[in-house]
Amino acid sequence: MTSAIIITLIFLLLLSYVFDISSAKTRIPPVILLLMLGLGVRQVSLFLKIPIPELSSVLPLLGTIGLILIVLEGSLELEVNKSKLPLIGKTTIISIIQLLFISLVLAYFFQYFGHTSYKIALANAIPFAIISSAIAIPSARNLCKSKSEFITYDSSLSDIFGVIFFNFIALNKYLGSQSVWDFILQLLVMIVISFIVTIALAIFLSKIKHHIKFTPIILVILLIYNVSKIYHLPALIFILFFGLFIVNVDKIKNIKFNARFNPLNFRREVMKFKVLTSEITFLVRSLFFLLFGYLIEIKEITNIDTIFWALFITTGIFLFRALILLIFRYPLMPLVFIAPRGLITILLFLSIPVNQIMELPNRSLVIQVIILTSFIMMFGLIIHKKNLETNSDLSESDLLE
Repeated sequence: MTSAIIITLIFLLLLSYVFDISSAKTRIPPVILLLMLGLGVRQVSLFLKIPIPELSSVLPLLGTIGLILIVLEGSLELEVNKSKLPLIGKTTIISIIQLLFISLVLAYFFQYFGHTSYKIALANAIPFAIISSAIAIPSARNLCKSKSEFITYDSSLSDIFGVIFFNFIALNKYLGSQSVWDFILQLLVMIVISFIVTIALAIFLSKIKHHIKFTPIILVILLIYNVSKIYHLPALIFILFFGLFIVNVDKIKNIKFNARFNPLNFRREVMKFKVLTSEITFLVRSLFFLLFGYLIEIKEITNIDTIFWALFITTGIFLFRALILLIFRYPLMPLVFIAPRGLITILLFLSIPVNQIMELPNRSLVIQVIILTSFIMMFGLIIHKKNLETNSDLSESDLLE
């Protein structure tokens, strides 16, 4: 039985890898295929009456590890220099505006139709306002550099700001000036901790000669994150700070501390760390979506009671994204379509405190929004690819003439 489970799991992960490398050609988001695969495994196991233990408790664990790794992977992609400062500034503003607008407006509707307080409605609305970098970044890899960079910054910052905003709303019993000051204090404490631990880990990475050096770093990151959560500190700040620092430390000039690092050697070690982080993130992300797909019931996808809300939320997401892109003078194609919801949405939905859970935004609504936004992204990328191919053919025919 153990061998059968291991073989099945390996086969499913290899399929996940095939989905990932083929998405560049098919433009089908791997998350959709993974959810369908997990759902298919569930139906087969039920049909064959294969006994499988209760796995729902594993989902939050995988989700938390996945969140940490996804934010770390995203921060390692955010190289900072003078030429990118305008892009960073614009994407930061765009991410914050999208997050706040969608959260605040959706919370109003949840409050009105769910007959609850605005604070509880807001805690339930925030997960739907966050772009999934785990889905968006891989989907944008084949776009031109400027558009790919925009998606990387936009989705990564959306994850980070979204989780911090959610924790602030959900974990504070009352919102007021005192809670704001408490949050600012927590933020300052986390920045100090981030600075100290990041410097220590960077020195460890540059100086240690042992053949095992990346695993302890990842374990320390997981430890700091979970200890920080116990004390309600914005732990993602540390992950963002660490990733940004080690990937950009070679750009720090005229600082004696920088002399401690051998820039060329340190850069090589950081590149190895990025590769390892990407590999582990892929593994955890695949397991998470496979398990989530396995735990989905067909009636949750076809739930008529929530489909109107799913269509309403999805339409609002893309209409406002189009508006904000136009305001900031970014091309709509295909950026407007790359706003999927995914792992962060699921994880935050599962993290809503029991006393703040609403009946209206349920599992069915989350699943339907994830599927709809992923399908819209898929069709948008396919249309964009066809347009590029058509323009390319027209250019070639013009040259022949």
